[in-house]
Amino acid sequence: MDLLPTADQEAVIASAAEFLAKEMPISATRERAGEAEAFDRASWQQAARLGWFGLGLPEEQGGVGYTAAEEALLFREIGRHLAPGPFVATVLGAHIAAAAGRDDLVEAITSGEIVVGTAQRRVGARAATGPEASGGLEVVSGDFDLIDTTGAALVAVVEPQGAVLLETAAFGIPRQLPPIDPGIRLATASVHRQPALVSVGPDLEPAFLRGSVLVAALQTGIAEAARDLAVEHAKNRVQFGRPIGVNQAVKHRCADMAVRAEAARAQLLFAALALAEDRPDAEFHAAAARTVSADAALRNTSENIQIHGGMGYTHEHDAQLYAKRARVLDQLLVSSRETLQLISSLTASAVRAEATEPAASTPSAEPSAQTPAGAAR
Repeated sequence: MDLLPTADQEAVIASAAEFLAKEMPISATRERAGEAEAFDRASWQQAARLGWFGLGLPEEQGGVGYTAAEEALLFREIGRHLAPGPFVATVLGAHIAAAAGRDDLVEAITSGEIVVGTAQRRVGARAATGPEASGGLEVVSGDFDLIDTTGAALVAVVEPQGAVLLETAAFGIPRQLPPIDPGIRLATASVHRQPALVSVGPDLEPAFLRGSVLVAALQTGIAEAARDLAVEHAKNRVQFGRPIGVNQAVKHRCADMAVRAEAARAQLLFAALALAEDRPDAEFHAAAARTVSADAALRNTSENIQIHGGMGYTHEHDAQLYAKRARVLDQLLVSSRETLQLISSLTASAVRAEATEPAASTPSAEPSAQTPAGAAR
């Protein structure tokens, strides 16, 4: 498996970086802190024209024709630039609609006409999105946190057992909550037996796995950006006549940040390729990518604040914005704790499967009449 980007993928990265730096700078997040929506609609439409929301969809379904690998590279750049907006939910919404054969919704989402927000079940609220039938559509019930649903026409509920799209109006009038991250909008609402507009299982569209990879990509980009900010400051901040980066207490922290960012990048790319190639271990690698990238993002953003010293703690500095976004992403779709539990479960299942394999599956000698079949291993 080649983890190095191709020429086409390098072009995707360069194009995204240029657009984000110009149209969605970090300063825009501060400027829109009091607005109803965290992102600018004109910039969102431009991103749609670049094909971002249908990047991983086949051309016959109205997409660009790339794979999960290119989507991951794009979202890594979005994370590096801390761009606001429901990118994850909108891309997942396009995939969900495509898997359900709703070409009208695919066109509306990929064109930027429809924005998709996220509805995530509240911690402790387990009256789940059950497979109850209501006119052939899944029924959704429960208490939800709503992320970036202001102005969104649709809301995506993405869970391991499947994914659905609902009209935002199904949640009534949500109660607005103050988010720690000025780059998102947060609310809470409850629904009871609301029929989904679109419903697909993981066999048709692995939305939960795709979402895990996309969130991991955002986290990886944040970890890399925090590393770069810290290294740049360590080179330029002079104390007692020399840069602070010459001190081991600083340079070793920067080196650890680089190692964490590189580990997150490598695991992210492997997970994206595993998903694109429909490998049987894609679920494990997606969960591993979430775990490694979450650790890198959280620890790197914290170290970045420390290396910046007193200015790193101020509201005026961007270091705190990266730290807050890392905290939000750590809980998006699934928490780190739940991801670790999933990894443990998958590992235990693999060990049990290996332990129960028949002896004939190994290249050992045939068992004798006196030897139990299981002892041939």
